[in-house]
Amino acid sequence: MTPDQSPLSFLCIATFFKGEAFMRASKALGHTVYLLTEERHRDKAWPHDAIDEIFYLPSESNDSHNLDTMVLGLAHTMRSRQIDRVIALDDFDVEKGALVRETFRLPGMGQTTARFFRDKLAMRMRAQAEGIRVPRFSSLFNDEQLTTYLRESESPWLIKPRSEASTTGIRKVHSLEEAWDVVHSLGDNRHQFLIEEFKPGAVFHVDSLSYQTKAVFTRASEYLATPMEVAHGGGVFRTQTLPTDSALVADLVAMNDAVMLAFGMRHSASHSEYIRGNHDGELYFLETASRVGGAHIAEMVEAASGVNLWAEWAKLETAAARNEAYNPPVDTGRHAGLIASLATEAQPDTSAFTDAEIVWRMNREHHIGFIVQADSPERIRTLLDDYIVRIQASVHASMPVAAKPTN
Repeated sequence: MTPDQSPLSFLCIATFFKGEAFMRASKALGHTVYLLTEERHRDKAWPHDAIDEIFYLPSESNDSHNLDTMVLGLAHTMRSRQIDRVIALDDFDVEKGALVRETFRLPGMGQTTARFFRDKLAMRMRAQAEGIRVPRFSSLFNDEQLTTYLRESESPWLIKPRSEASTTGIRKVHSLEEAWDVVHSLGDNRHQFLIEEFKPGAVFHVDSLSYQTKAVFTRASEYLATPMEVAHGGGVFRTQTLPTDSALVADLVAMNDAVMLAFGMRHSASHSEYIRGNHDGELYFLETASRVGGAHIAEMVEAASGVNLWAEWAKLETAAARNEAYNPPVDTGRHAGLIASLATEAQPDTSAFTDAEIVWRMNREHHIGFIVQADSPERIRTLLDDYIVRIQASVHASMPVAAKPTN
């Protein structure tokens, strides 16, 4: 093994239970793997055979006290342990990872760039400045500016937290008075929110791997029920990969490449969302994240493409650390779809779902879900349409949107 190929030490930050495949792939590459997670996840089924040591935070919070605790703990840790790369495995960990890199002068995404992958206001402002279409938006900083925005834009509007994940904390308002009521209710947290026009449309997600500022793998998919509808309307989550040779995918890939370039992406996985407005047929950027897509989207992408995004991310980070060429994986070019729902039963019986296209079944209490794989998108859609009817008629359950994301 040459000096440039010597083992590395990866600090993985995961304050949700995820990223097991990344850690396994890192260990298989010969690296030392440290995990920094939250105390409440101590008993989760982490891949201990792939982890050299685990450190615990009292909370996943990004408040100053928790971050100070993290930095002090790592300062003591690094007196006797080498850390070469920091990998943030979830949205809430991107800020932590950037702070650790800045504090200990480690390579990778710093705090300024990390803002574009966590702060929805920063995302919109940078995208707009670079000529990328975004829904009309405003900060909530200034009363006069906000009143002007409300008078000149079209209702309904969404008032969103700037740094939450998914649809958490979003409020939909329909009038100037209702908007101001919500803004006033935010109190001293008002500056942590933004407002934007809500325009119905088809919502897509683009899952990518980037190396040396270029996307080296990309898959685009369509939410058959938008995250907003699922979280706030008690729906069933469904998404399906799009044909890789379609004009729509070409447009999504082009916009995603423009977003990654504008935001300063260098080496990472990313999960980004776009909407095609019903009012004008144009694509608009919604948000992005410097991590693998959650809610089992990674498993769906693997079913369609043969590419495990978590494992490839580990290889990509290794190549970046060693300044080596990275050989991206070959996409098998198949189609896949995902359906997932809360269930009234702790362990719902799925034995009646016997189609040969099923390649994955959800194993989580009070949930039911499947990933299907086929050679045609039409077959995927037929199966997903059939399954949603059967699930809704049997075990589907719903609950109010959570105050915090759960995965």
